[in-house]
Amino acid sequence: MATSPTIAAIVPCHNEEQAIEKVIRDLRAAVPGIHVYVYDNCSTDRTAVVAHEAGATVRREERKGKGNVVRRAFADIDADVYLLIDGDDTYDTAAAPKMIETLLTGPYDQITGVRNQQTESAYRAGHELGNRFFNEIVGRIFGYRVSDMLSGYRVFSKRFVRSFPALSREFEIETELTVHSINARVPQTEVSVGFRDRAVGTESKLRTYHDGLRILNMVLRLAAHERPLPTYGLLSGLVALVGLLVGLPVIVEFAQTGLVPRFPTAILASSLVILAVLTLIAGMLLGVLKKIRDESSRLAYLRWEAPGNGHN
Repeated sequence: MATSPTIAAIVPCHNEEQAIEKVIRDLRAAVPGIHVYVYDNCSTDRTAVVAHEAGATVRREERKGKGNVVRRAFADIDADVYLLIDGDDTYDTAAAPKMIETLLTGPYDQITGVRNQQTESAYRAGHELGNRFFNEIVGRIFGYRVSDMLSGYRVFSKRFVRSFPALSREFEIETELTVHSINARVPQTEVSVGFRDRAVGTESKLRTYHDGLRILNMVLRLAAHERPLPTYGLLSGLVALVGLLVGLPVIVEFAQTGLVPRFPTAILASSLVILAVLTLIAGMLLGVLKKIRDESSRLAYLRWEAPGNGHN
């Protein structure tokens, strides 16, 4: 007998006392029967109290960072559909039913809410430009067009959550979610959602330059992790080129005179070429290990039914 899917909303919060009650109320109005889990991430105000009074299940994650919250929530909660949304009331909760329906009818494993500004000041200065930059970088490295990789409004299937490692600690979590879905080649799509100014009395925890550098570092690390042969091959080529440029005068002089008067230069050039070869070999070995890891991840993913199977 078909049953309705269980839907869990994960709401990371840090000092969102002014906004959290409205977020919970709007989620329940938009998706009847949804179970709202508020994860209080070291708040110093009454966020947890207000969320509890509003009827949400409140849990506390002592390690600061959105990535820590998502990892904890994915491990704690058992549901058929997971909705991730920030607790600052910037995302339009009215889009939730469409996102969930799209996931179930696709069926898809991830729905990303692509932010559509409802006010000109919704994006902080530099955030929109930075988002476009990372969209372009990730799209080129991983070969998949991305419209809003830093969106914090997403819907996931159980099989996506159960196969997602969740290694990030802070705001890099959105990057990890995006790259994981691309690399695993899971079915996914995007839905346009409204994005507005933060509630009065709250402020963004995203630090433009500091977190931007952390996100860029995560992108580069994931590139080396998920695309080892191209990454290490490029690095190997660059090292080999430097070695060739350093050693070319020595080679020319040896060809003309039969002598190698500059031994330090010759040793440096040889060392660089050897390092380039070792780097390429490392990339090839990591590529083999990645294939084994991908096969294991795929088998873990296939243990779970597609979203919507067995449900109305």
